[in-house]
Amino acid sequence: MPGPPETAEPAETAATTEPAETAAPESRTALADRLRSRRAKRSLLERVSIQSKLMLMLVTTIILATAVTGGIGFESGRSSLRAEVFERLTGIRQAQARVMELGLQDISGSLVTFSHGQTVAEALEAFNVGFNKLSDATITPAQNKSIIDFYNQRFTDTGDSRLDVSALLPTSAAARYLQANYTVPIQSASAAGDRTGDPAGDAAADPAKSTEKAAESPPENAAGKAGNATALIDDAGENAVENGAGRAWSAANERYNGYFAEIVARMGFQDALLVNTEGDVVYSTKKGVELGINILTGPYRGEGNLPDAFRKAMTSIDTDYVDITDFAEYLPAGQPTAWMLVPVGPPGRASGVMVVQYPSSIITGLVTDNRGWEQAGMGRTGETFLVGDDDLMRSDSRLFLTDQDAYRRDVIANGTPAATADRAIKQGTTVLIQPVGTKAADAAQRGQTGTLIATDYLGRRALQAYAPLSLNGLDWVIVSSINSEEAFAPERNFTQRLVRSTAIIIFITCLAAMVWSRLFVRPIKRLETGVQQISTGDYNVSVPVNSKDEFGDLTVAFNEMSRTLAVKDQLLTEQRQENDKLLRSLMPQNIADRYRGGEETIAAGHQDATVIFADLIGLDEIAGGLDPEPSLEIINKLVRQFDAAAETHGVERVRNTHNGYLASCGLTVPRLDNINRTVSFAADMQHIVNRFNTETGNRIQLRAGIDTGTITSGLVGRAGLVYDLWGRAVQVASRMRSGTTQPGVYVTEKVYEATRDTWPYTAGGTITVGEGQQPTWRLAEDSQ
Repeated sequence: MPGPPETAEPAETAATTEPAETAAPESRTALADRLRSRRAKRSLLERVSIQSKLMLMLVTTIILATAVTGGIGFESGRSSLRAEVFERLTGIRQAQARVMELGLQDISGSLVTFSHGQTVAEALEAFNVGFNKLSDATITPAQNKSIIDFYNQRFTDTGDSRLDVSALLPTSAAARYLQANYTVPIQSASAAGDRTGDPAGDAAADPAKSTEKAAESPPENAAGKAGNATALIDDAGENAVENGAGRAWSAANERYNGYFAEIVARMGFQDALLVNTEGDVVYSTKKGVELGINILTGPYRGEGNLPDAFRKAMTSIDTDYVDITDFAEYLPAGQPTAWMLVPVGPPGRASGVMVVQYPSSIITGLVTDNRGWEQAGMGRTGETFLVGDDDLMRSDSRLFLTDQDAYRRDVIANGTPAATADRAIKQGTTVLIQPVGTKAADAAQRGQTGTLIATDYLGRRALQAYAPLSLNGLDWVIVSSINSEEAFAPERNFTQRLVRSTAIIIFITCLAAMVWSRLFVRPIKRLETGVQQISTGDYNVSVPVNSKDEFGDLTVAFNEMSRTLAVKDQLLTEQRQENDKLLRSLMPQNIADRYRGGEETIAAGHQDATVIFADLIGLDEIAGGLDPEPSLEIINKLVRQFDAAAETHGVERVRNTHNGYLASCGLTVPRLDNINRTVSFAADMQHIVNRFNTETGNRIQLRAGIDTGTITSGLVGRAGLVYDLWGRAVQVASRMRSGTTQPGVYVTEKVYEATRDTWPYTAGGTITVGEGQQPTWRLAEDSQ
């Protein structure tokens, strides 16, 4: 059995040896066939018509270029649209903050005007006298019962079972008397009018409402109508007290109530109070439960911020002092209440305080443009609101004002307790009720200003612009917010239009490429394209050489010509750049552009610019003792340092001589702080001169003049152009430079007034300008 395999192996080997010897020629033949096949394929590819190659190339290029361009356009457009949305939202937030500031300033200014008037001072004195005369006043048992019944009805409606109504009853004789004769009948009549909807009852119950009606009539009738309603109430009070202790107070009320009622109605306040130095509310326009009580020791001393604000107002020594309190819960009002207080009388010796109770609707009206959200650019979902340091709103939510059911649904879905939402609806406001709890509000509370995209208090994704807002000690923040879906609607529309237009462009250009490739089938068209590129100024054109025939030789010659033109164009460009550089060294860029444009008379007026004219005293003596090159080296060293300092401060050099330097700030680039920049530059020039003297041992001195005002600049001359300045400011600066014997930096009165808080000055004497004398001021040595 082992034998056959052993004999079979040599036979098999022998059998396979001969084919192996013949395989090598066959492999070489196969390799040659493959090489010939590849050459044939390349030859076939080379034989493909130029029309087909060109069409394929164009279609591919167009698709890629359109896709790339569309992508770039999409990113650029989206970025621009987003930036525009954020900028617009930031602008709205800034505008609303400014409206808030101006609105409160206007209200505060009005209150200061009222408090400084004789009427308020006289009214406070009259009511205080009448109030003091009520210290022994008595009321009947029926009146006492009416007070108790009124308080039980008034404060039982609050729904707080823990409230001890008896603790709120007035205790002083004056308070009990005033509330029995005024508060109870007036407030009861007001409540009856509200239930019946009778405007006559409202007017009789509250003179302020009568004045509100009168505000719709001509102004000359408003005070009369308010006075008539007030007179009815005052007559009733006089009938009740006849000739008793209340006559003085009743007379004061009859005389002044219409005045204060009109203030309350026209300015949208809830009430106006007059408080004497002891803290007694001696008068109330609304005749509410505060009338006659003491705000420091009475039953509402723990309500709101009124007691602390009263103490500050009484001790203020500011002539125009106005204190604006933050909103706080206030039991008599039944909703968040804020106060404005102004002292009545001389600072530090006030005879009392005028207090106005302003509702959240005033703040909401200011921050929402009186609910004009869309007119303010906030669209359908945008709003601007205020947030306090307790993260609660200080103005009403837009959704709350427009759709309370949607507001309740959204805030509850976002985590606000249902009881909180219901309390806001019951009280008719989100102030001090609705928590915000957003990243924007938190960032603004930390003093940051910016924009972000995050979830708002309604649980919606929104763009939000935020910033801290400090208003007369109120540490609030302002947030402008708009639903991201609405804000980015233009971006979505832009994307859809871009996609559609890109697809249409690709389709149309592909068809055009096919037609175009059929028309240009000859290689010469490539050269024509290259020639066209050269004609547009693009000399870096290289046409590919794909053949060795005459067209190939022509292409080589064309490419050589293109390279030659590119070199020459580069040389011309460099020469043009050198010329431009020379022009820019002699004059500003805009003047150089006008000069290159062919203008012959070039001049410009500058309404608010500052000019400095400086001399280097003693430089001639130093340079005179040196050879030309060392002398020029010293001059260039100083001038280069002056130029560097000018560039740092935004000051534009106009011209310089070997020992003089003329520059201006605000000339071609308007700057709000051009005066301060110029003075800073002058101080740096003095530092440069001092450092130079220290390093070289020389005694060069700087003498410079600075003035600000209207300046004219332009090109002077024809053969040798010079860019120069002239005008009164230049004349005065030059006169200060040459009209003083002492070195230093001299400024005019206008420059001194603008920078006196920043730079120290000493009197610099006077100079003669025209026919008059003008005082000058010298920059102090320690600041130089």
